[in-house]
Amino acid sequence: MTDTTNAEPAGAVTGGLRTMLRLEGLGLFVGMTLLYGVWDGSWWIYAALFLAPDLSFLGYLFGPRFGALLYNAAHSYMVPMALMTAGFAMTEPLVLSIAIIWLAHIGFDRALGYGLKYANGFGFTHLGRIGKQSNPGINP
Repeated sequence: MTDTTNAEPAGAVTGGLRTMLRLEGLGLFVGMTLLYGVWDGSWWIYAALFLAPDLSFLGYLFGPRFGALLYNAAHSYMVPMALMTAGFAMTEPLVLSIAIIWLAHIGFDRALGYGLKYANGFGFTHLGRIGKQSNPGINP
């Protein structure tokens, strides 16, 4: 019988590819933060909104499946990229600011090893296990 508490979920990336994805996240964080600075956005708004996607953690109050769904919705590139596109198309600085901050947050999380979640629980991500029960060689 397999011990599922320490097993990697199918699809969790490892090795050099995992490192590349984390560096990609770092690049997104740095790039979006620099773009926000060049865009001359308010750093108060940046600070206030940077952690807003983490409110999706509240989904875990309703179980790991719903928590993962809500977390992944808030930490996927799809919505902020659509917002960024709309912001550029409509020349709406607030929409662009929100998109840039949101993408910076996602990049920051990915750089730290917080990937998209599996329904097994918060610690099971596409970038490997996180938290107390992760394996030393896999922990971000």
